[in-house]
Amino acid sequence: MALSDSVTTCLSQPVHYAICKLGFEKKDTYDINSILSGNGQVCWQAVTEHVCYLESDQSVDYIKSIRSFGPVCESVNVHFKSLTKEQFIIQYASWLHWTNCTKVFLEVFDVLQYTQTTELALGLMKLTSCLERALGDVYLLKGNDCPFLLRDLLASEQLAVVFGQAVMNVLRIFIGSPHGLNLRNILWHGFASPQEIPAKYCAMLLFLTVGLGQLLQTYLLQTKCILLHRPYVIFVSLEELDVFPGKYINLNNETLSLAEELVKLSSFVLKTMLPFWIAALTAFKQSRYADSVILLLPQLEAGLRLLFTMTNKCPNRLLTAESSAFYTTFDEMLVKHLDNEEVNQLPVVLEEPAMASEFLWDFLNHQEGPRIRDRLSHGEIDLEAFPREVANQILAFAITLLCRFSDENMFSLKEHTVMKPLMNCASCYQSRFHPISRLKKQVLECMKSIHSWSELPTVPEEQVQTIKDLEENAEASTLILMISEITSQLLQYIPQNCCSSDDPINSVLTERLLAELCDTRVCTLYSPRRVLEIVVILRKISTQCHQVSEQVIASAEVRYTQWVNKTLRSRQRHNYLRMLNSIKFLSPVLRLILILITVEVVSVHAVCKKDPFDYQQYLKFLKLVLQYTENLVTYTSPEKNKWEETMELTNKALIKIRKISDRKLMLMHLAT
Repeated sequence: MALSDSVTTCLSQPVHYAICKLGFEKKDTYDINSILSGNGQVCWQAVTEHVCYLESDQSVDYIKSIRSFGPVCESVNVHFKSLTKEQFIIQYASWLHWTNCTKVFLEVFDVLQYTQTTELALGLMKLTSCLERALGDVYLLKGNDCPFLLRDLLASEQLAVVFGQAVMNVLRIFIGSPHGLNLRNILWHGFASPQEIPAKYCAMLLFLTVGLGQLLQTYLLQTKCILLHRPYVIFVSLEELDVFPGKYINLNNETLSLAEELVKLSSFVLKTMLPFWIAALTAFKQSRYADSVILLLPQLEAGLRLLFTMTNKCPNRLLTAESSAFYTTFDEMLVKHLDNEEVNQLPVVLEEPAMASEFLWDFLNHQEGPRIRDRLSHGEIDLEAFPREVANQILAFAITLLCRFSDENMFSLKEHTVMKPLMNCASCYQSRFHPISRLKKQVLECMKSIHSWSELPTVPEEQVQTIKDLEENAEASTLILMISEITSQLLQYIPQNCCSSDDPINSVLTERLLAELCDTRVCTLYSPRRVLEIVVILRKISTQCHQVSEQVIASAEVRYTQWVNKTLRSRQRHNYLRMLNSIKFLSPVLRLILILITVEVVSVHAVCKKDPFDYQQYLKFLKLVLQYTENLVTYTSPEKNKWEETMELTNKALIKIRKISDRKLMLMHLAT
C-alpha cells in the first residue's frame, strides 16, 4: 500500500485533539442571547469572558479557552442555520462592509446552511484571508508598515487600541497563534482534510467578523477617522507567466477528465485530501479560477511534503508541528540543505529538479514573481478578478506532478496526446523571476532601447561634421580601438554555442550575441550569496545604461524639434551637434557594457567557486563600471547635457576597464 493511501490524517495528535475534540467536550447548551442582543449587536463582554488565562503569567490558556468556546460556537452555528439568507443580510450584512469583501462572507453563510465539508474549508480559507486584509487596513489607521504575518498583526498594539486586547485574544484562539486552533495555517498549508474542520468554528469566525465591524464603527465615529482600503495587487505582464501556453495546451473538459483519473490514482495525492482535488477541478470547469487555485495550492504543498518526508526519511514531519517546532512548508521543502545540514533529496526525486523547484520558486517565492500563495492567503488579490491565465499555470503544473507520480500501469494516460505537450513544456522550464532571469530581461530591454537610436531624427551629416570634435582627432580612433579590444577579450569567454564576430563594433552582430547569451541556460536554483551580490551590482549597471539610453532618446527628439523650428541659441546648436557626434560612440560603449554583463552572468557560478578568483577585486571592477554608468546618467541628463565631458569620462573609464579587465580575465582563465 502506498503511503498516500495509508495516511489517515496530517494533524498531529495534539493538534487533532484541539481541533476535532477539545471544543466538543462540554455538552452544555449555550443561549445565543447571552452574546447577541435583540438588534444584532455582539455582546463582547460576554464573549471575552470565555477566554481563560494562565495563573502563572496571565497569558491566554488556549486549551481551556477552546474548551470553553465549544458550546458558544455551536450556538452561533445553530443560530445562523436558523436564518434565511435575506434575514442574515438584513441583520448582519452592513457590519461586514468594513472588510471590503462582503460577498465572500455571504458565501460563507450559504455554505454553513449545507455543511459541505470541502466548500466549508474553502470558505474558511477565503474568510481568513479577507479578514486578515481588512485587519491590516485597520492597523494602518494607527501604524505605518503592516505586519506580514497574521500572528504579528493580531498581537499588535495598534489593533488592541482599536478593538481592545481582550477581543484580540479571542481572535488569536481561532486564528494566528500556533498555540490555538490555528485554523488559517492548517488549511492554507494543506494539513487539514475537509472532514477535520468543524463547521461551528467557521460560523464563529463569521460572527466575530460582524462583531469587529460593530466595534470599528464605534471607534471611527469617536475618532473621526476614515478607513481606507489598500488597492488589490494586479498581475501585470501575464505573458511572462505563460509557462504552459494556451495556444498549445488546452485545459478543456477532456484534459480535466484525464486529470480526475490521475487524481484518483496518483501517489502524489493523499487519499484524505481527494475531495479537495476534485473540488479544485470542478471550480476550474465552472470558471471559478480563484477558488480552484486556493484549493490546489495547499494540496500541492501536501503532496510535495509527502515526497519530502519519504525521500528525506522523516515521516514524522508529514504531520503538523506543535507550537514549539516549525511546520514543514513550501519554504523549507525548497531549500538546499535540511536543518541537520544534509542535502535535501526532494529535488532529486522530482526527476527534473530545476523545472519543479524553479517553477515553485518563481510562482510562490521570488520577490519579483507573482507570489501567488502569499497574495491569495493574505487577501491581497481581488478574488472575483483572478485571471484564468494564472489558474492555467498552477493547474497545468499540478497535472504534471500527478502524471509524474502515477503508477506504471497508468502508461496510457501519461502518453495521451493531451499530456505530452504538458510534460514537454514542464521539462524545458527556465526560471523567469530569479534575479539572474530578471537581469537578462533588463539587458534585452536596454538593448532594444539602444537599437532605437538608429531611428532618431537627426540633422544632415555634413552639418554634424562641421563640429571639430572627436571624429577629427586621434581620440576617436583610440576610443574605438579600446572598445574593440575589450569586446574581443570578452568574446573569448562566451559559450561555444553563441555567435562571435570579427567586428565587435557591429551593432547587428552584438545584438544577436546578446540575445544568444541571454538565452543561455544559467542555474538559478540555490544561487550562492556571492552570486546574488554580483547580480545586484550587474542589475544596477543595466538600469543605469537603460536610463542613459532613454535620456539620449528624449534629448535627441526635443533638440531635433527645436533645431527644425530654429529655436536653439548658438551655444545650444553647438551642444546639440556635439551630442549627435557623441552618441555615435556612446552606442557601442553601452553595447559593450551589456555584453560584459551577460558574459559575467553566464560565467558567474563557475568563477565564484574557484580559489584563484579574487572576489573583492572582482567587486571593485564591477563597482568601477557601475560608477561610470552612474556618472553617465548625470552627464547625459537634460539638466546637465554635458556631451564633451561625457566623452572625456568615457575615455578615462574605458582605460581603467581595459586595465582591470585584463587582470580579471586572466583570473577567469586560471579559474577555468
